[in-house]
Amino acid sequence: MSIYADEMRQTAQAMVAPGKGILAMDESNATCNKRFAKLGIPTTEERRRAYRELILTTPNLSEFISGAILYDETIRQSSQAGVPFTQVMQNAGMIVGIKVDTGAKDLAACPGEKITEGLDGLRERIAEYYQMGARFAKWRAVITIGEPIPSPTCIETNAHALARYAALCQEGGLVPIVEPEVLIDGNHSIERCYDVTDQTLQAVFTQLRLQKVAFDQMILKPSMVISGLECSVQATVDQVAEMTIQVLRNNVPASVPGIAFLSGGQSNQRSTEHLNTMNAKYGALCPWRVTFSYARAIQQPALEHWAGNDANIPAAQQLLYHRAKLNGAASLGKYDPAMEKQTVLV
Repeated sequence: MSIYADEMRQTAQAMVAPGKGILAMDESNATCNKRFAKLGIPTTEERRRAYRELILTTPNLSEFISGAILYDETIRQSSQAGVPFTQVMQNAGMIVGIKVDTGAKDLAACPGEKITEGLDGLRERIAEYYQMGARFAKWRAVITIGEPIPSPTCIETNAHALARYAALCQEGGLVPIVEPEVLIDGNHSIERCYDVTDQTLQAVFTQLRLQKVAFDQMILKPSMVISGLECSVQATVDQVAEMTIQVLRNNVPASVPGIAFLSGGQSNQRSTEHLNTMNAKYGALCPWRVTFSYARAIQQPALEHWAGNDANIPAAQQLLYHRAKLNGAASLGKYDPAMEKQTVLV
């Protein structure tokens, strides 16, 4: 058992505290720059730093955000006043998280499929991040649905890497967020997505057991069971909620403290509606907390309003707070679409 077991148990519970979710703001510099370029924002380190400061200094954000996943550049940055972002977060009552994988690369001998890299030197990086104040980490695996993929090779190799990452995290005191993302891209039906998600979760938990990962000291960050973006028949909110909860109840041990969904390319409102319906209709059946770990589905309105102009920061922060508040309500099954219309800008 890890010497950090008690601390990690407490951290995992705090990450999925009732009414709260986890903010993903761990976009790589390349991804962040692409989003900036679309809005005409200079793609510089200083503008990235300013944007991250906008997010982390949003007043009262910790009412609905338990912690945030940072990128390596961000965890080393400070506010304009010279306060390290890790300290800014701790002062605001948010837990520091860090993305530790180095990205998805082509999987040898498996055309169209990816394997996530970053295990080399991970033990040492975990030790450094822990010293810097991080208390949880994230690793994302990517599963693509197509013909004839995903292959068993892709599912097994990614599950194995996720489990090795999780074991190293727990050894070093970081709660691992285990993120097997079944991509929304494609024309597949919701039934096909269900089958692939089922196979993926089965493989992931088999590997986690083999690698002796403590389920009560980790968080699962799955994708929802959903129709492919190009599918001619789009599943209803109720179908998505029912099939997602079903696949999770079939695969996720009751000792896992929480499930924090990724939004995976869904619209802001739809990802909130899906989460709300899962909690409103099925919350009583779930042994774990069901909440969110969204990136764009929380950040996008704020990013677009800010658009690189610091005069827009207060209004952008209100938009970010509002989106976090709506998802906090959805994590309790208390969201109503009418809440979208509430004016937040003053």
